[in-house]
Amino acid sequence: MSEKTIAPSATLWTATEAAKATNGTPHGDWFATGISIDTRTLQKGDLFVAIKGDVMDGHDYVVEALNKGAAAVVVSTVPKGVEIGASLLVVENTLKALEDLGKAARARTAAKVIAVTGSVGKTGTKEMLAAAFGCQGQTHAAKKSYNNHWGVPLTLSAMHAGTDYGVFEIGMNHPGEITPLTKMVSPDVAIITTVAPVHVEHFENGLEGIAEAKAEIFAGLKDGGIAVINRDMDMFEKVNRIAASYNIDVVTFGEHENADVCMKDCLVAANGTRVQASLFGEDVTYTLNWSGRHVAENSLAVLAAVKSIGGDVDRAAKALQSLNAPIGRGSKEELDFGDKDNPITLIDETYNASPTSMRAAFKVLALIDPGRGGRRIAILGDMLELGEESPRHHAELALPLKDANVNLVYTCGPLMKNLHNALPENQRGDHVKDSRELAQIVPDVLTPGDVVMVKGSNGSKMNVVIEALRAVPSNKKNLNQSKAD
Repeated sequence: MSEKTIAPSATLWTATEAAKATNGTPHGDWFATGISIDTRTLQKGDLFVAIKGDVMDGHDYVVEALNKGAAAVVVSTVPKGVEIGASLLVVENTLKALEDLGKAARARTAAKVIAVTGSVGKTGTKEMLAAAFGCQGQTHAAKKSYNNHWGVPLTLSAMHAGTDYGVFEIGMNHPGEITPLTKMVSPDVAIITTVAPVHVEHFENGLEGIAEAKAEIFAGLKDGGIAVINRDMDMFEKVNRIAASYNIDVVTFGEHENADVCMKDCLVAANGTRVQASLFGEDVTYTLNWSGRHVAENSLAVLAAVKSIGGDVDRAAKALQSLNAPIGRGSKEELDFGDKDNPITLIDETYNASPTSMRAAFKVLALIDPGRGGRRIAILGDMLELGEESPRHHAELALPLKDANVNLVYTCGPLMKNLHNALPENQRGDHVKDSRELAQIVPDVLTPGDVVMVKGSNGSKMNVVIEALRAVPSNKKNLNQSKAD
């Protein structure tokens, strides 16, 4: 490399290294300090990979990426408008190139790698793992829910060689999707949070098929690796039998008396959860700044992973105490709806939904007392990919909503109509076609002191309702300011 392009210590990929990993042809002598597939979040110095998707083609954004300061772009063809002499890496297939970069990044690091999957709780557990290992050494973790065929290699390819711990989330909608991803990640520890009826419409044999698909994560475990499995789930015996077919060790967690990491007591409050557990026979007590028994149970898996690879459990437990619920997965905020001393409490559960996660969310909602004159209100969108049993799953939410003392339930979508019909008349709010209609209705029916939870599958776009509610205080302030002027 010439003196003009001496790479700094923060370098992630040089032109030579990236070309070797992908069998591509480099143009220019560049180095990249990050990696991106989205010009909206691209940072100066990133290597931009032009992925061809079902809807958009990253090649259409190559010129924009270069203008925004990309160190180089990975392309299969050079788009029009790219200047002669631009920094490029030309490959046959850009998605495969991203995968190759990920594999090369995994091969060059001595990091201990932890991967997590499960029907629910993946992202929350990933965030807890990142915190627990972040206090032990240099930790690289997946952003958001980057857990699919492009998210996993993107996360891998962004991992520096000197990383001590890598944390990855692996998801699936269909059988066979986890296997290539877990082999790419090659984890030392693989966690299954639980097996539940999520994406069940894609599995002919229902929950059994989902269990088999989740257990694919063991296919990538190194010999002698560690599988961390939920002892309480209905599919435990099946998943455990699959694990036994590999040359790996099994660690269990949960409330079951035979669990290796056993929850002895769990006190759930509106502002957090206190956990007492036995960790391989040793007592441990810690507090989570995050409400929910389901969260507490997944924290056991986190400590099991830390202990299993020789980490400091006490430091990990302390790190968990400062972690808040991720946005879209139970995060709370207060909104001023005209009475700053009596705000509305908004619970954002909009990232995803299943029968299991709905019930868990209702239990959290039940813990939060409304303010003066306030009510508990659930705003719900369709739970998707539940197959032919979907109408029943939606209707059966009526009882847990009653048990949670929810006063009003607003719903949208054709599937949530089943819940609307199953609710008693005094609990029914409006039912409308979609989240956009709901976003126009709900702000006008809320009053100071209400506790409001918004939840639905990602495809239901319930975040539209969240955005509408957040905009109300701002609009009121602007209106008041105009009157003052």
